[in-house]
Amino acid sequence: MTAILRWKWPITIGLLAITIVLFLIAPNLTEQAEKAGSFQLSKDASSQQAAQMLEDAGESDQTISVVVELDQALTDDVRNQLSTMVDDIVSLGDTVTSVLNPVESDELESQLISGNKKTVLIPITVDGTDEEVNQIAEDIRATVIPSDMTAYVTGLSIINSDVNKSSQEGLKRTEIITVVLIFGLLLAVFRSIVTPFVPLVAVGITYLLSQSLVAFFIDWFGFPVSNYTQIFLVAILFGIGTDYCILLLSRYKEELSAGHEVKQAIFNTYKTAGRTLLISGVAVFVGFFAIGFADFPIFKSAVAVAVGIAVLLLVLFTVVPVLMLVLKEKLFWPSKKSASHKDSKLWGRMSKLSINRPVVSILVVAILTVPLLLTYDNSLSFNTVDEIGDDYESVKGLRAIENGFGKGDSLPVQVIIKADEKLANEEMIPYVERLSQRFEQIEGVEKIRTITRPTGEVIEDLYVDRQLGLLADGLTDAREGLSEIGEGLTQIQSGLAGGNESGGLGEVAAGIGQLNQQLTQATQGLQQTGNVQQTIGALTAISEQLDQIQQGLKSAGGDGEGLSQLTEGLAASNEGLTQITDGLAEASDMMNTMSKSDSVRDTGMFIPAGTLENEDFAPVLERYTFAEGKGIKMEVVLSDDPYSPEAIDTVHRLKEAVASEVKGTPFEDTDIAFGGISSINSDLADISSSDFSNTVIIMLISLFVVLAIMFRSMIMPLFMIGSLLLTYFTSIAIAELIFENILGFDGISWAVPFFGFVMLVALGVDYSIFLLDRFREEAESGITVREAMRVSMTKMGTVIITAAIILAGTFGAMMPSGVLSLMQIASIVVIGLLLYGLIVLPLLIPAITVSFDRGVWWPFGMKKKK
Repeated sequence: MTAILRWKWPITIGLLAITIVLFLIAPNLTEQAEKAGSFQLSKDASSQQAAQMLEDAGESDQTISVVVELDQALTDDVRNQLSTMVDDIVSLGDTVTSVLNPVESDELESQLISGNKKTVLIPITVDGTDEEVNQIAEDIRATVIPSDMTAYVTGLSIINSDVNKSSQEGLKRTEIITVVLIFGLLLAVFRSIVTPFVPLVAVGITYLLSQSLVAFFIDWFGFPVSNYTQIFLVAILFGIGTDYCILLLSRYKEELSAGHEVKQAIFNTYKTAGRTLLISGVAVFVGFFAIGFADFPIFKSAVAVAVGIAVLLLVLFTVVPVLMLVLKEKLFWPSKKSASHKDSKLWGRMSKLSINRPVVSILVVAILTVPLLLTYDNSLSFNTVDEIGDDYESVKGLRAIENGFGKGDSLPVQVIIKADEKLANEEMIPYVERLSQRFEQIEGVEKIRTITRPTGEVIEDLYVDRQLGLLADGLTDAREGLSEIGEGLTQIQSGLAGGNESGGLGEVAAGIGQLNQQLTQATQGLQQTGNVQQTIGALTAISEQLDQIQQGLKSAGGDGEGLSQLTEGLAASNEGLTQITDGLAEASDMMNTMSKSDSVRDTGMFIPAGTLENEDFAPVLERYTFAEGKGIKMEVVLSDDPYSPEAIDTVHRLKEAVASEVKGTPFEDTDIAFGGISSINSDLADISSSDFSNTVIIMLISLFVVLAIMFRSMIMPLFMIGSLLLTYFTSIAIAELIFENILGFDGISWAVPFFGFVMLVALGVDYSIFLLDRFREEAESGITVREAMRVSMTKMGTVIITAAIILAGTFGAMMPSGVLSLMQIASIVVIGLLLYGLIVLPLLIPAITVSFDRGVWWPFGMKKKK
């Protein structure tokens, strides 16, 4: 400290210069957070694999929609207006690859116009980045949508952009509110106009320098970043920085009041409060540094706070003592006294219970917390839309789709199937339908759209039972046709027999009679045995003989006109026989192919040759296949809100169904992944749950080691951490009651438990350190454990309560941000800090400490004061 005070101006000016230069040249942290994205899932996540498959195949186009809400059912004028809008959207640029006109055909109208004809969708496919997609949306709003029409532009990229925009707007509000709030609280605490500027200057330098360093680290080392990074830097640095300044200034005021000159007061302050501050700072640093071991980048992004804590400690041990030295007693002007270091009457009264009757004190804490803990059921929400509320146009559009078409239709689950060989062929497509059939049986699935059911309805003609029915009808028609031919031959035979029998016509008549008998036998055989091949053989032979008879008649004599008519009748009969024979041959080939097809046996579906080449099938192939037929897309429409916990459960069931259904099929060796917001949320649920557990364990072990070393005890860290865990779970239980049971949200946002835990534990540990380090100091003077705790509580109570209120206030400044997850994190931290500062810390920690007496320093023992 002597060296710092001696070199005060070079150190201070140098630090300020570095801060200013880095701030001016550092990358924009806000833009880095936006670029990083809202989810940042690993490449191994199913939703990311699905996106990568499509991107590799050049199919990474994004779909957005113009949602039109009409006051009355669709009219011809509106139809014309919609067609004009489609043309205008197409002309916006090359990034718009396709636009579906909802009034172009009956099929599109049934899909894109709601049942009541009051909600219309215009789906738009855009080939571009998220920025380009949002620019197209802006252009549509500005130049395409008529001013007298109620219409919204929505889509996943637009919703995510609005979430980012809301977060940044919330950050700006939080920064302003935080500074004003801290200044007001410090003014009230120290009753001085000058004093509040010390924490604000110290924390301001810290924040600007930390933000710049983090931005450089992101560019240089791939440091994790998210929307939470900047706002947590603001809340924690301003909150904890102010707390540390209060600790230093309170002790400094106390030293001055004791009659010490300024330099000696500074030395004493940093020898006592400075040591406490260092322990607290290291503990908080370790807590946030441990987050760096998380796998999930969103969680990992909070490690930036560790950088801020390190910079904060540097500033507190350099700039703040310089300000103390320069301002001297004027630092507290115009106040002669400060409420900040007065003995705490509240904690003094509470000490009588916690120190004198520790068991009762512990029971009181249990009575206040356990009932709340029993209400906690860990209900999580993955609804990104709730983050920003219904005021944004993208959300209004989503709600309009839900109201007009159903919630699941707005954002279906995509099932992406990719192989090295072609899948879009007659043998493989039936297995897609087999998956569709399996999906239909799953709870939460409303319908499936894919290559075998493009509109969500099954193409019945592709099923074998339907085709066999058609074959049976064909055989019936064949038998009836043969009977008609037989009747015709009988008439021809009669005509020949009744005419001139000279010239061999009688023999011809007899021959036709024999053929007719053969035809009758073939017809009966087809009816009785269904042996198509045998019938084909018989009919072919009959046809050849008829052809011979026909040629013979042409050279016979007699009535030219009559004979000509008989010859034409015979030719017609033979042509009909040939058609029937060809039809039976085609049916025979089809049945033969069916009998050899594995897909028929496995799926009950058969796609006849040539079906996929039909031009009517081309749009279906274009929509549901990719990578030159090596990939197939399925859309699973859910019956629940795509953002709901139920949708996540449905995705899990879909994944399990696929894993079991593809075994033993050609799809067993294909790559199958799931896309869409429900799949993304499913992946988030899996990784956030496992990462939460792993990171919490690392963080708590790290804190335990640091506290054990600092306090020379393995007992103190246990109940310090235990008390914080009790506070956290009680706080989140209260937050769950508020947001789920009272305000009606699905639950606590998925990222909130992690960040709430990290913030509350890393910051709350400070207050137990403040109390127990003062307790160590008093106990080393030789007084009893009970007396040392009593003195510590009365001396530190006001400081801790003031610090807790200020830190709670900085997090409370997140409440007007309008971002749900930030409001929930703020609620947990504010509730937790006040609960800890007013109940758990003064009642539980002292009660446990005095119960152990001097055994609280086990196994190392208390350090003797020299």
